[in-house]
Amino acid sequence: MTLYQPLSAHIAGIGVLGPGLADWAAARAVLAGAPWTPTATPMPAPESLPPAERRRVGNVVRLALAAGLQAVAAGGADAATLATVFASSGGDGANCHAICEALASGDRLISPTRFHNSVNNAASGYWGIATGAQAASTIVSAYDGSFAAGLVEALSQLRASAAPVLLIAYDLPYPEPLGAVRPQGAAFATALLLTPDSHGTQVLPRLALAGFTCCACDSLADPALDALRRDVPAARALPLLARLARGEAGTSVLEYLDGLALAVDVTP
Repeated sequence: MTLYQPLSAHIAGIGVLGPGLADWAAARAVLAGAPWTPTATPMPAPESLPPAERRRVGNVVRLALAAGLQAVAAGGADAATLATVFASSGGDGANCHAICEALASGDRLISPTRFHNSVNNAASGYWGIATGAQAASTIVSAYDGSFAAGLVEALSQLRASAAPVLLIAYDLPYPEPLGAVRPQGAAFATALLLTPDSHGTQVLPRLALAGFTCCACDSLADPALDALRRDVPAARALPLLARLARGEAGTSVLEYLDGLALAVDVTP
């Protein structure tokens, strides 16, 4: 199936946060062939949040905000004006675990902070507090295809509004025993600042949805990096990021729904 009038965008900024990948500059070097040391994913303090909120957030919010702010800074954009799409396979698993522990205890009392952090749009809410953004914000969860689903949603919104859209995809491992049922290898997030056209005289990379396909998804030549791709739903973005890092034109095939993949054409 080929999309009529393919959804497309230019990429004005990229953010990445993962094991041994502190930002897009580090990720770009690794994805272009530099050695990779998979140290623990950094979790920057959300300095843009007021002190009270800063104390209440978990790592899922830290991760999402850090990647999103990287992309916004790289694109020279005003975060307060941007529509956003947040994509995550499972949201805040650590908070879910803590709530389950409370429910299994004798008093079964749940902290109000735990409760309001349990919803899947918690990162979106804290983003609004941190940046003052009041534009539309959408939250997408589609299991292992969450990045691709978020990309389709972000490009659809951009087509409808003709205004920039920020896509933030993020996932963290679940604590045990949830982790045994839904294992995820590491904390990883990426963000793409998508714009309808290039900025002034600067020629930006462009991507366009080529359609849905039953072809096999792209993998990475480095076995360790490909393990990260397989193990973390948000890291399904890595083949697309690798093509951008190498400045290669072509089509990236990304995992979407069962038996279906999303083909994305990339123009450096």
